[in-house]
Amino acid sequence: MLGPVILAASRSDRMRRLISAAPVTKQVVDRFIPGETVDEIVPIVLELSGKGLELTMDVVGEDITRPEQAAAARDAYLHLIDRIKDLELGERVEMSVKLSMFGQALEGGHELALANVRPVVEAAAAIGTTVTLDAEDHTTLDSMFAIHEELRKDFPQTGCVIQAYLFRTEDDARRLAATGSRVRLVKGAYKEPAEVALQRKQDIDKAYVRILRILMEGTGYPMIGSHDPRLISIGQELARRAGRKLDEYEFQMLYGIRSDEHLRLAAEGHRMRVYTAYGTDWYGYFMRRLAEKPANLRFFVRSMVSKG
Repeated sequence: MLGPVILAASRSDRMRRLISAAPVTKQVVDRFIPGETVDEIVPIVLELSGKGLELTMDVVGEDITRPEQAAAARDAYLHLIDRIKDLELGERVEMSVKLSMFGQALEGGHELALANVRPVVEAAAAIGTTVTLDAEDHTTLDSMFAIHEELRKDFPQTGCVIQAYLFRTEDDARRLAATGSRVRLVKGAYKEPAEVALQRKQDIDKAYVRILRILMEGTGYPMIGSHDPRLISIGQELARRAGRKLDEYEFQMLYGIRSDEHLRLAAEGHRMRVYTAYGTDWYGYFMRRLAEKPANLRFFVRSMVSKG
Protein backbone atom coordinates (compact mmCIF):
# COMPACT_ATOMS: atom_id res chain seq x y z
CA MET A 1 0.00 0.00 0.00
CA LEU A 2 2.99 2.32 0.30
CA GLY A 3 3.50 2.54 -3.46
CA PRO A 4 0.60 4.94 -4.17
CA VAL A 5 1.61 7.14 -1.22
CA ILE A 6 5.17 7.43 -2.54
CA LEU A 7 3.95 8.15 -6.05
CA ALA A 8 1.77 10.94 -4.70
CA ALA A 9 4.82 12.32 -2.88
CA SER A 10 6.72 12.33 -6.17
CA ARG A 11 4.43 15.18 -7.29
CA SER A 12 4.69 17.12 -4.02
CA ASP A 13 6.92 20.21 -4.01
CA ARG A 14 7.04 20.09 -0.20
CA MET A 15 8.28 16.49 -0.19
CA ARG A 16 10.76 17.32 -2.94
CA ARG A 17 12.27 20.03 -0.75
CA LEU A 18 12.37 17.84 2.37
CA ILE A 19 13.96 14.84 0.69
CA SER A 20 16.37 16.89 -1.40
CA ALA A 21 17.59 18.66 1.74
CA ALA A 22 18.26 15.45 3.71
CA PRO A 23 22.04 14.97 4.01
CA VAL A 24 21.82 11.25 3.26
CA THR A 25 19.73 11.65 0.12
CA LYS A 26 22.59 12.08 -2.35
CA GLN A 27 24.33 8.96 -1.08
CA VAL A 28 21.17 6.91 -1.63
CA VAL A 29 20.28 8.55 -4.94
CA ASP A 30 23.73 7.63 -6.24
CA ARG A 31 22.67 3.99 -6.00
CA PHE A 32 20.17 4.58 -8.80
CA ILE A 33 21.57 7.66 -10.59
CA PRO A 34 25.36 7.40 -10.81
CA GLY A 35 26.08 10.88 -12.19
CA GLU A 36 24.74 14.31 -13.03
CA THR A 37 26.75 15.07 -16.19
CA VAL A 38 27.89 13.22 -19.29
CA ASP A 39 31.48 13.35 -18.04
CA GLU A 40 30.43 11.64 -14.81
CA ILE A 41 28.46 8.96 -16.61
CA VAL A 42 31.09 7.99 -19.22
CA PRO A 43 33.11 5.81 -16.77
CA ILE A 44 29.89 3.96 -15.87
CA VAL A 45 29.17 3.32 -19.55
CA LEU A 46 32.69 1.99 -20.08
CA GLU A 47 32.56 -0.18 -16.95
CA LEU A 48 29.22 -1.81 -17.78
CA SER A 49 29.97 -2.35 -21.46
CA GLY A 50 33.33 -3.83 -20.47
CA LYS A 51 31.44 -6.45 -18.45
CA GLY A 52 29.44 -7.57 -21.47
CA LEU A 53 26.35 -5.52 -20.63
CA GLU A 54 24.40 -3.20 -22.89
CA LEU A 55 22.85 0.07 -21.75
CA THR A 56 19.90 2.34 -22.33
CA MET A 57 20.55 5.91 -21.21
CA ASP A 58 17.97 8.23 -19.66
CA VAL A 59 18.59 11.93 -19.03
CA VAL A 60 16.26 12.44 -16.06
CA GLY A 61 13.72 15.24 -15.95
CA GLU A 62 9.99 15.46 -16.66
CA ASP A 63 8.49 18.69 -15.32
CA ILE A 64 8.87 20.80 -18.46
CA THR A 65 6.92 24.07 -18.38
CA ARG A 66 8.54 26.07 -21.21
CA PRO A 67 9.53 25.26 -24.81
CA GLU A 68 13.12 26.30 -24.04
CA GLN A 69 13.37 23.52 -21.49
CA ALA A 70 12.18 20.99 -24.07
CA ALA A 71 14.82 22.23 -26.50
CA ALA A 72 17.45 21.92 -23.76
CA ALA A 73 16.39 18.31 -23.16
CA ARG A 74 16.79 17.59 -26.87
CA ASP A 75 20.25 19.15 -26.83
CA ALA A 76 21.25 17.13 -23.74
CA TYR A 77 20.48 13.91 -25.59
CA LEU A 78 22.34 15.09 -28.69
CA HIS A 79 25.37 15.82 -26.54
CA LEU A 80 25.12 12.35 -24.99
CA ILE A 81 24.94 10.75 -28.43
CA ASP A 82 28.06 12.64 -29.50
CA ARG A 83 29.94 11.17 -26.54
CA ILE A 84 28.69 7.66 -27.26
CA LYS A 85 29.91 8.12 -30.82
CA ASP A 86 33.34 9.14 -29.53
CA LEU A 87 33.41 5.98 -27.40
CA GLU A 88 32.48 3.87 -30.45
CA LEU A 89 29.75 2.17 -28.45
CA GLY A 90 26.78 2.93 -30.67
CA GLU A 91 25.90 -0.73 -31.07
CA ARG A 92 25.76 -1.29 -27.30
CA VAL A 93 24.18 1.91 -25.95
CA GLU A 94 20.70 3.12 -26.85
CA MET A 95 18.64 6.04 -25.51
CA SER A 96 15.41 6.09 -23.52
CA VAL A 97 13.35 9.27 -23.66
CA LYS A 98 10.25 10.55 -21.92
CA LEU A 99 8.23 12.70 -24.30
CA SER A 100 7.17 14.91 -21.38
CA MET A 101 10.78 16.14 -21.40
CA PHE A 102 10.37 17.15 -25.04
CA GLY A 103 7.32 19.34 -24.39
CA GLN A 104 4.45 16.87 -24.76
CA ALA A 105 2.37 18.52 -22.02
CA LEU A 106 2.74 22.06 -23.37
CA GLU A 107 0.39 23.83 -25.78
CA GLY A 108 0.78 22.09 -29.12
CA GLY A 109 2.75 19.50 -27.20
CA HIS A 110 2.27 16.54 -29.51
CA GLU A 111 3.81 18.33 -32.47
CA LEU A 112 6.47 19.95 -30.27
CA ALA A 113 7.53 16.63 -28.76
CA LEU A 114 7.73 15.00 -32.18
CA ALA A 115 9.80 17.88 -33.55
CA ASN A 116 12.20 17.71 -30.60
CA VAL A 117 12.59 13.93 -30.46
CA ARG A 118 13.09 13.41 -34.20
CA PRO A 119 16.64 14.83 -34.30
CA VAL A 120 17.56 12.63 -31.34
CA VAL A 121 16.30 9.55 -33.17
CA GLU A 122 18.15 10.65 -36.33
CA ALA A 123 21.40 11.20 -34.43
CA ALA A 124 21.08 7.84 -32.66
CA ALA A 125 20.52 6.04 -35.98
CA ALA A 126 23.58 7.77 -37.44
CA ILE A 127 25.84 6.09 -34.85
CA GLY A 128 24.20 2.69 -35.15
CA THR A 129 21.82 2.77 -32.21
CA THR A 130 18.22 3.66 -31.49
CA VAL A 131 15.75 5.30 -29.13
CA THR A 132 12.99 3.82 -26.97
CA LEU A 133 10.02 5.99 -26.01
CA ASP A 134 9.27 5.49 -22.32
CA ALA A 135 5.66 5.15 -21.20
CA GLU A 136 4.33 7.70 -18.74
CA ASP A 137 0.85 8.06 -17.22
CA HIS A 138 -2.12 6.78 -19.21
CA THR A 139 -3.23 10.23 -20.41
CA THR A 140 -0.06 10.56 -22.51
CA LEU A 141 -0.09 7.19 -24.23
CA ASP A 142 -2.16 7.90 -27.32
CA SER A 143 0.23 10.72 -28.18
CA MET A 144 3.28 8.54 -27.42
CA PHE A 145 2.06 5.70 -29.63
CA ALA A 146 1.23 8.11 -32.46
CA ILE A 147 4.74 9.60 -32.27
CA HIS A 148 6.20 6.10 -32.15
CA GLU A 149 4.30 5.15 -35.31
CA GLU A 150 5.41 8.32 -37.08
CA LEU A 151 9.08 7.86 -36.19
CA ARG A 152 9.06 4.23 -37.30
CA LYS A 153 8.23 5.30 -40.86
CA ASP A 154 11.84 6.48 -41.21
CA PHE A 155 13.42 4.68 -38.24
CA PRO A 156 11.69 1.31 -37.86
CA GLN A 157 14.01 0.28 -35.01
CA THR A 158 12.47 2.93 -32.71
CA GLY A 159 11.16 1.21 -29.58
CA CYS A 160 8.39 1.91 -27.11
CA VAL A 161 7.31 0.82 -23.64
CA ILE A 162 4.05 -0.76 -22.55
CA GLN A 163 2.83 -1.19 -18.96
CA ALA A 164 1.28 -4.43 -17.75
CA TYR A 165 -1.01 -2.85 -15.15
CA LEU A 166 -3.08 -0.90 -17.70
CA PHE A 167 -6.24 -2.54 -19.01
CA ARG A 168 -5.47 -1.36 -22.54
CA THR A 169 -2.06 -2.99 -22.76
CA GLU A 170 -3.01 -6.44 -24.05
CA ASP A 171 -4.56 -4.80 -27.11
CA ASP A 172 -1.52 -2.54 -27.50
CA ALA A 173 0.75 -5.58 -27.31
CA ARG A 174 -1.15 -7.43 -30.03
CA ARG A 175 -0.89 -4.42 -32.31
CA LEU A 176 2.79 -3.85 -31.62
CA ALA A 177 3.81 -7.51 -31.76
CA ALA A 178 2.52 -7.65 -35.32
CA THR A 179 4.60 -4.71 -36.53
CA GLY A 180 8.10 -6.01 -35.85
CA SER A 181 8.82 -3.13 -33.45
CA ARG A 182 10.96 -3.22 -30.32
CA VAL A 183 8.75 -3.34 -27.20
CA ARG A 184 9.82 -3.09 -23.57
CA LEU A 185 7.29 -4.54 -21.14
CA VAL A 186 7.26 -3.20 -17.58
CA LYS A 187 4.78 -3.53 -14.74
CA GLY A 188 4.13 0.23 -14.49
CA ALA A 189 5.31 2.87 -12.04
CA TYR A 190 2.73 5.67 -12.07
CA LYS A 191 -0.24 6.17 -9.78
CA GLU A 192 -3.16 5.17 -12.00
CA PRO A 193 -6.87 5.04 -11.08
CA ALA A 194 -8.71 1.75 -10.76
CA GLU A 195 -10.77 2.67 -13.82
CA VAL A 196 -7.76 2.21 -16.11
CA ALA A 197 -5.29 0.00 -14.24
CA LEU A 198 -4.99 -3.10 -12.11
CA GLN A 199 -4.19 -2.33 -8.47
CA ARG A 200 -3.13 -5.65 -6.92
CA LYS A 201 0.37 -7.01 -7.41
CA GLN A 202 -0.79 -10.54 -8.14
CA ASP A 203 -3.14 -9.31 -10.86
CA ILE A 204 -0.38 -7.19 -12.41
CA ASP A 205 2.00 -10.15 -12.41
CA LYS A 206 -0.58 -12.33 -14.19
CA ALA A 207 -1.17 -9.60 -16.76
CA TYR A 208 2.58 -9.27 -17.27
CA VAL A 209 2.84 -12.96 -18.17
CA ARG A 210 -0.13 -12.81 -20.55
CA ILE A 211 1.28 -9.78 -22.35
CA LEU A 212 4.80 -11.19 -22.48
CA ARG A 213 3.42 -14.33 -24.14
CA ILE A 214 1.80 -12.13 -26.81
CA LEU A 215 5.10 -10.38 -27.47
CA MET A 216 7.13 -13.59 -27.56
CA GLU A 217 4.72 -15.22 -30.00
CA GLY A 218 4.70 -12.15 -32.26
CA THR A 219 7.21 -10.91 -34.83
CA GLY A 220 8.64 -8.04 -32.80
CA TYR A 221 11.62 -7.83 -30.46
CA PRO A 222 10.52 -8.19 -26.80
CA MET A 223 12.45 -6.43 -24.04
CA ILE A 224 11.69 -7.87 -20.61
CA GLY A 225 11.81 -5.02 -18.10
CA SER A 226 11.69 -6.74 -14.72
CA HIS A 227 13.81 -7.59 -11.67
CA ASP A 228 11.40 -10.29 -10.51
CA PRO A 229 13.20 -13.68 -10.54
CA ARG A 230 9.97 -15.53 -11.24
CA LEU A 231 9.08 -13.34 -14.21
CA ILE A 232 12.61 -13.62 -15.55
CA SER A 233 12.35 -17.41 -15.47
CA ILE A 234 8.94 -17.29 -17.11
CA GLY A 235 10.35 -14.99 -19.79
CA GLN A 236 13.08 -17.49 -20.57
CA GLU A 237 10.55 -20.31 -20.81
CA LEU A 238 8.19 -18.31 -23.05
CA ALA A 239 11.11 -17.44 -25.33
CA ARG A 240 12.08 -21.12 -25.53
CA ARG A 241 8.52 -22.17 -26.38
CA ALA A 242 8.34 -19.49 -29.06
CA GLY A 243 11.55 -20.79 -30.60
CA ARG A 244 13.45 -17.56 -30.05
CA LYS A 245 17.23 -17.47 -30.10
CA LEU A 246 19.10 -15.62 -27.34
CA ASP A 247 19.62 -12.57 -29.56
CA GLU A 248 15.91 -12.30 -30.43
CA TYR A 249 14.87 -10.78 -27.11
CA GLU A 250 16.57 -9.13 -24.15
CA PHE A 251 16.32 -8.43 -20.45
CA GLN A 252 16.41 -4.91 -19.04
CA MET A 253 16.98 -3.91 -15.43
CA LEU A 254 17.69 -0.67 -13.62
CA TYR A 255 21.17 0.43 -12.68
CA GLY A 256 21.77 -0.27 -9.00
CA ILE A 257 19.23 -3.06 -8.63
CA ARG A 258 20.23 -6.77 -8.74
CA SER A 259 23.59 -6.05 -10.34
CA ASP A 260 24.73 -9.65 -9.81
CA GLU A 261 21.74 -10.82 -11.84
CA HIS A 262 22.78 -8.50 -14.68
CA LEU A 263 26.11 -10.31 -14.87
CA ARG A 264 24.59 -13.78 -14.48
CA LEU A 265 22.22 -13.32 -17.40
CA ALA A 266 24.95 -11.86 -19.59
CA ALA A 267 27.26 -14.77 -18.72
CA GLU A 268 24.53 -17.19 -19.84
CA GLY A 269 24.53 -15.52 -23.25
CA HIS A 270 21.44 -13.36 -22.83
CA ARG A 271 21.33 -9.79 -24.03
CA MET A 272 21.18 -7.84 -20.78
CA ARG A 273 20.62 -4.08 -20.94
CA VAL A 274 21.03 -1.80 -17.92
CA TYR A 275 18.70 1.19 -17.74
CA THR A 276 21.06 3.93 -16.59
CA ALA A 277 19.77 7.38 -15.68
CA TYR A 278 21.75 10.52 -15.01
CA GLY A 279 21.16 14.25 -14.56
CA THR A 280 20.29 16.81 -11.92
CA ASP A 281 16.48 16.61 -12.01
CA TRP A 282 16.42 13.21 -10.32
CA TYR A 283 13.54 13.52 -7.83
CA GLY A 284 10.63 12.03 -9.82
CA TYR A 285 12.74 9.15 -11.09
CA PHE A 286 14.09 8.40 -7.62
CA MET A 287 10.66 8.38 -6.00
CA ARG A 288 9.28 5.93 -8.56
CA ARG A 289 12.18 3.58 -7.84
CA LEU A 290 11.17 3.66 -4.16
CA ALA A 291 7.53 3.04 -5.04
CA GLU A 292 8.27 0.09 -7.31
CA LYS A 293 9.88 -2.09 -4.69
CA PRO A 294 9.54 -2.05 -0.86
CA ALA A 295 13.20 -3.11 -0.51
CA ASN A 296 14.25 0.16 -2.13
CA LEU A 297 12.25 2.13 0.42
CA ARG A 298 13.70 0.10 3.31
CA PHE A 299 17.18 0.77 1.98
CA PHE A 300 16.47 4.52 1.93
CA VAL A 301 14.92 4.59 5.42
CA ARG A 302 17.76 2.53 6.95
CA SER A 303 20.28 4.90 5.41
CA MET A 304 18.49 7.95 6.84
CA VAL A 305 18.29 6.37 10.30
CA SER A 306 21.92 5.23 10.32
CA LYS A 307 23.08 8.70 9.30
CA GLY A 308 20.73 10.52 11.61
